[in-house]
Amino acid sequence: MQITVSTYLDASPEEAWADLENLQSHVEWMHDAAKITMQTDQTQGVGTTFVCDTVVGPLKTADLMTITEWEPAKAMGVKHEGMVTGEGRFTLEAEGDGTRFSWDEELNFPLWLGGPIGEIFGKPILTFVWKRNLELLARRFQT
Repeated sequence: MQITVSTYLDASPEEAWADLENLQSHVEWMHDAAKITMQTDQTQGVGTTFVCDTVVGPLKTADLMTITEWEPAKAMGVKHEGMVTGEGRFTLEAEGDGTRFSWDEELNFPLWLGGPIGEIFGKPILTFVWKRNLELLARRFQT
């Protein structure tokens, strides 16, 4: 299942990255991320691993995530292992006086969640949640 959402941030890519590179702060703008617990001594960059306690409606999971891409002010990639598996990527591109922030995910539901059929129902729910997340992220940069 592919999901892509984006928003405009009233900040330069460098200013936005200064906030995004603090992985533990993502719980402040992600409705579905309840807690992030670092699993490695390093807290930034490729190879950083953490557990993200995720809650979407009645579903709760603790997903192991590993940073797979780290290009300051440009891109951050992550691999998901847990109830839902897959890969995600944030990209930042200068747009006018600010930044176009895009969030792309390729996720796979397990068979007990309906597999590909469950993804059909899950996609609009996750898209809605992530659009709300981006509204909160954008507010962090409003002046």
